[in-house]
Amino acid sequence: MAATTALARVRARRHIAVIPCRWGASRFPGKPLAMLGDKPMLWHVYQRCLEAKRLDDALVATDDQRIQAACQGLGIPCMMTGDHPTGTDRVAECANRLQGDAFINVQGDEPFIDPAAIDAVSEALAGLEADVLAVNAFATLDGATTAAVLDHNTVKVVIDQRGNALMFSRQPIPYPRSGRATYLRQLGLYAFTRAGLAAFRSLGQGPLEQAEGVEMLRLLEHGHHVRMVPVSDHGIAVDTPEDLARAGAFLDLGRTVTASGDLR
Repeated sequence: MAATTALARVRARRHIAVIPCRWGASRFPGKPLAMLGDKPMLWHVYQRCLEAKRLDDALVATDDQRIQAACQGLGIPCMMTGDHPTGTDRVAECANRLQGDAFINVQGDEPFIDPAAIDAVSEALAGLEADVLAVNAFATLDGATTAAVLDHNTVKVVIDQRGNALMFSRQPIPYPRSGRATYLRQLGLYAFTRAGLAAFRSLGQGPLEQAEGVEMLRLLEHGHHVRMVPVSDHGIAVDTPEDLARAGAFLDLGRTVTASGDLR
């Protein structure tokens, strides 16, 4: 009975997905509104959030009026923010204006993110140790080619025995000095309690975050932990126009991954 009551309390928490979108991405300007099939990419990300079972709400966060106008036309809730160095800083501003207990940063370049992965990071927020301020999803780069491992657009992560991140890098880590290394891909999917998100925003960017362009390094540089959660990843993150072409072919083949893992 006590366990049932505790589970009910967890489910009663209000979890909100925020999809940070900006126009001026250096690798792909205007990426959130790039057409994937007959809809802009941000629409696909929003649909994946709607399919997640543990979320109570979802919205786009942007500082660009073109993105805001597109959201209005598509019926997607949108919140205008100020300019921010990272998507999570943008999510933190939204959290100050929203009624919620936890906030899931679903990056706007993951149109095929599995809704079950969104649920997994949401659920992992329950019972975190005090020094763990965020949850981040990852997936194994199964059968990774040398090109995939070396691709600087793919962020790799190494993890300790407790499941916490030791380091994130765009370089291939660990270095396979002896034997064969297993490479793990960090997904653009972060979950925070309200307190964890406020702590993130209060910290300054350190040299590692600035050098690598990986925002979760901010927490590691300041001595906090990021809990890594393994999830299934069958999609394509869109970092470049070339990725968008691949994503379009993926979509045309009817291989969008659903929350159950089936293909449609």
